[in-house]
Amino acid sequence: QVQLVESGGGLVQPGGSLRLSCAASGSIVSVYAMGWYRQAPGKQRELVADITSGGITNYADSVKGRFTISRDNAKGTVYLQMNSLKPEDTAVYYCNAERVVAAGTGYPEVWGQGTLVTVSP
Repeated sequence: QVQLVESGGGLVQPGGSLRLSCAASGSIVSVYAMGWYRQAPGKQRELVADITSGGITNYADSVKGRFTISRDNAKGTVYLQMNSLKPEDTAVYYCNAERVVAAGTGYPEVWGQGTLVTVSP
């Protein structure tokens, strides 16, 4: 069974930085894309950033220039470096993996359990 485990969330002051990590496990052979979504209270889940196995990245307009997504394919890990954080970045951040192949089985999409990021004075 494929699992995604996030870490790195927490409380940070406006203007501060955090780095989120997401590690995939479960005899994984390949993952097409990995990314981060977030869901703030009362709002829909939205894409923050994603990255393909070839390194092509995509960012939400609201985080461009502040957040950087990176990936270690060998480790099955994706990172989100978040700088210049704002109170509106407060949300639960979820790791996502698309088109996962593991132990002879294909998984269209896998989600992590989420990690809370709170940006507050």
